[in-house]
Amino acid sequence: MIHIALPDTLLKTAKEGVPNKRLSFYLAMEEYVARELKHFDECFFLWQVNPTVIFGRNQLIQNEVNVDYCKANAIDMIRRKSGGGCVYADMNNIMFSYINTGWNVSLTFESYITKVVTMLRSLGVEAIASSRNDILIDGRKVSGNAFYHIPGRNVVHGTMLYDTDMKNMVSAITPSNAKLISKGVKSVRQHISLLKDYIGEKMNITQFKDYTCKFMCDSEYILSEKEVRDIEEIQKEYHSDAYIFGNNPNYSIQRKRRLEGVGEFDVRIEIKNDIVKHINILGDFFLVGDLNAFLEKFKNIAYNKTSLETVLSDTDVSQVIMGIDAEKFVDLLIDN
Repeated sequence: MIHIALPDTLLKTAKEGVPNKRLSFYLAMEEYVARELKHFDECFFLWQVNPTVIFGRNQLIQNEVNVDYCKANAIDMIRRKSGGGCVYADMNNIMFSYINTGWNVSLTFESYITKVVTMLRSLGVEAIASSRNDILIDGRKVSGNAFYHIPGRNVVHGTMLYDTDMKNMVSAITPSNAKLISKGVKSVRQHISLLKDYIGEKMNITQFKDYTCKFMCDSEYILSEKEVRDIEEIQKEYHSDAYIFGNNPNYSIQRKRRLEGVGEFDVRIEIKNDIVKHINILGDFFLVGDLNAFLEKFKNIAYNKTSLETVLSDTDVSQVIMGIDAEKFVDLLIDN
């Protein structure tokens, strides 16, 4: 596996070895590596950022992020191109990025999670992988991960909670209410593990980063200054209002469901004269295929169960949304 490193010119001006880059730069860096460095089959890098909330590709910022709190506390808000839920990052935790060549996203995800678990176990930490693509220590989450696919390449990224600002984590992604926030910190703390509690006496965050890179990678590629400029061009997309906030048109029907082991779904359907004109699906589920192309199949179809089932007669829905079949998907769209 190749470690992708930034050039010395950036590292020399970095504070405590961490370049002053927004989270969007590293998301753009993932894209660049996936699209332009295809001669490397497996790539890995890790990074840290100032306080930032990262929400999933299929989520509405208004539903997931306490925008007022984030603005008041200089917390950046960035949408990523992978599915999954809303997470908080700061300089006390670490973000991992993994890019490989392949078409089987599920296999890539499983392989990557296994490598990270093995790395943690080599430090004496009893980490395990969960069915929801998290990594747990003592039954509590220490790492959450998400992914997306471009033709021939897979991009996986996730958090590693060495430590974090618990108040910011809770306040940035929950409604502004002092009582809820107070209870929220205690509740969240009961459900997450901080890696420092397990390795802090023998390894600080910088030492852990160095160990991780050496464990995961056997060689290194240093990006050129030109490549950094190319990444910065990609980064601009992440800061357009259209991308961050998305659009929220009026829909005739809105249906909310949670499927155990799959995720939360907020389905919005535009109907005219009992004909489907548009479907949008929001939530924290994981995509393994092209959702937009999939939903186009339903355009101008009669809004009834038989017609919807017919659309899916030759489609494996699990190749678009992880963990769901045609029957469950139709149930999301319409009542029996």
